[in-house]
Amino acid sequence: MAEATTAGAPAPAIRIRRIELDQPWRWLAEGWQDFRANPALGVFYGLLAAVTGYLVLFGLWWAGMLYLVLPLLGGFLIVGPILTVGLYEAARRREAGQMTTLFEALAAFRRNTSQIALAGVALLLLMFAWARFAAMLFMLYFGGNPPSFENLFAQTFLRAEALPFLVIGTGAGGILAFVAFSMSVISIPLLLDRPEVNVIDAIIKSFEAVQVNFFPLLFWAALIVAFTIAGLVTLFLGLVVVLPLLAFASWHAYRDLVERAG
Repeated sequence: MAEATTAGAPAPAIRIRRIELDQPWRWLAEGWQDFRANPALGVFYGLLAAVTGYLVLFGLWWAGMLYLVLPLLGGFLIVGPILTVGLYEAARRREAGQMTTLFEALAAFRRNTSQIALAGVALLLLMFAWARFAAMLFMLYFGGNPPSFENLFAQTFLRAEALPFLVIGTGAGGILAFVAFSMSVISIPLLLDRPEVNVIDAIIKSFEAVQVNFFPLLFWAALIVAFTIAGLVTLFLGLVVVLPLLAFASWHAYRDLVERAG
């Protein structure tokens, strides 16, 4: 875990550590301790995520596009890291022995406003690209008559003719989600923790972290997907716990992956 790499160092002060395959389990355990130390703040962010899920459902229903519910909810995996900056701040402050108020969490962006905002824009663009691709894929395979919400599962998962649709959609979505994960696994916590770092260096270092620790971080990405799916299939109620747990755990992932300054 203590071994560091200097491969391609756009920011020499930022060094990536090698980690063990089972390290993500420890991140979850440490994230749970952070959640227990900040229960009200964690639940607040989790409830916001759940309410956002219901608003997405309502918006799709109102627009007559409920068939896009799965890809758009999958987009939550892409933009999730930028929505939890306040929880990263709470974990950072807890390390320093400080409590975090709701106002301090919501104001966390001010530590590095422009660069965190740019990272958020990049993730949003990826999410919009995925949503656009998903809509085009539905139109390509179903024409002007996409499946109704009631028949969505049967039409997309139980028909042999839908196999190419599933393969292409799952493959493209998985690739895009992994790109987003690689961009953000350490970049946003890094921008928060070290305000002197810019978004380009942070994203480059995030990709480097994945390159150096491919299998441990692939396992971490799989855990994030599994926990998020569990939160979504419980009618978003599971997100009340899942979102803060993953956010706090992601801070500890950053701490283990990046050698501390100074």
